Amino acid sequence: MTENGALSGLTILDLSRLLPGPFCSMILADHGARVIAIEDKRYAAEAGINASVLRNKEHITLNLKSDAGRQIFLKMAQKADIIIEGFRPGVTRRLGVDYDSINKINPEIIYCSISGYGQTGPYRDTAGHDVNYLSVAGVLDLIGDKNGPPAIPGIQIADLAGGGMYGVIGILMALHARHRTGKGQYIDISMTDGAMSLLSLVLSIKQFTGQPVKRSDSILSHRYACYNTYETADNRYLSLGAVENRFWKNICEYFQKPEYITAQYDDGRRLEIIAFMRAKFKEKTLDEWCSALDGLDFCWGPVRNLDEALEDPLFKEREMVVELDDPQGKAVKFLGSPVKLSRTPGSVRTLPPAYGENTAAVLKEFGYSDAQIKEFAAQGVF
Repeated sequence: MTENGALSGLTILDLSRLLPGPFCSMILADHGARVIAIEDKRYAAEAGINASVLRNKEHITLNLKSDAGRQIFLKMAQKADIIIEGFRPGVTRRLGVDYDSINKINPEIIYCSISGYGQTGPYRDTAGHDVNYLSVAGVLDLIGDKNGPPAIPGIQIADLAGGGMYGVIGILMALHARHRTGKGQYIDISMTDGAMSLLSLVLSIKQFTGQPVKRSDSILSHRYACYNTYETADNRYLSLGAVENRFWKNICEYFQKPEYITAQYDDGRRLEIIAFMRAKFKEKTLDEWCSALDGLDFCWGPVRNLDEALEDPLFKEREMVVELDDPQGKAVKFLGSPVKLSRTPGSVRTLPPAYGENTAAVLKEFGYSDAQIKEFAAQGVF
């Protein structure tokens, strides 16, 4: 926890695992909240792949199926501000750590559940992952080649944007409401709801044009030359995003094709213009285009891979790529906080803890003796 963070002084118990919930609590931890991640030790073998979301947090193991484990959690919950969980609907009730149970002992608690399809509705008990939520929400159908199958994106859109980020938004709203009313509340985040909400512009385009928005064949997805991707001579790619005619005009003038300026959205000429642009961009390598187009005002960008993006001076200056030394002195890269606050900035301060690293220390803090902790370990409570 940092005293300078916007959320300094808040304590969060995070029962979630994998990506959506831990990403949500990571954002809150970056901005000063104390986050205690709580997981069952049986998942320890799966912890390494996503350890980065544990930065700035403490981590303990706890078996909530045991009576002692549940009682420890309830004792912690009495002093917590926020609880995050990512189980399937109904699981926390069976464990006795659901919102209604916690609210009885801590009426100010803000309790956020992040699930695939939400706590209500016909799909509430259905298993799923990011690709399934995108599919059901209508998002996946818009990703991929026009004449090919839907393509699974390389990032988890529903998990991160539909679940984790909306979880943060809901928690901050509830905190503001608690400041006014003195009462906490329950937050029901569906990753599928969140994914569908990303279609607001798609729906508007459909209603405005009266036509369905098709995969790689819409105004903002490859239909026109002005908003497209182009291969370069070295088999790399760059993007154009010249939606406004003033930017498109600059491109046409650069390529000495003034007749294309008024044909930006001409369906009769769009294939001709796309073919021209494809041929032109194949004439130089990506680096050559970066030099040639540097400073020109028409919304273009190189398609970088991850390693290139991490080395881009933009992200270093913006502190979006930060490094911490591990115990062996090796630098470990992390992605920084994208929310830049002037008075209470977020930060990456501590490495992800080892699985269960803080269990004994946290239990001592909540009043348990060394003898009790030793007995809990022997009983499999953590």
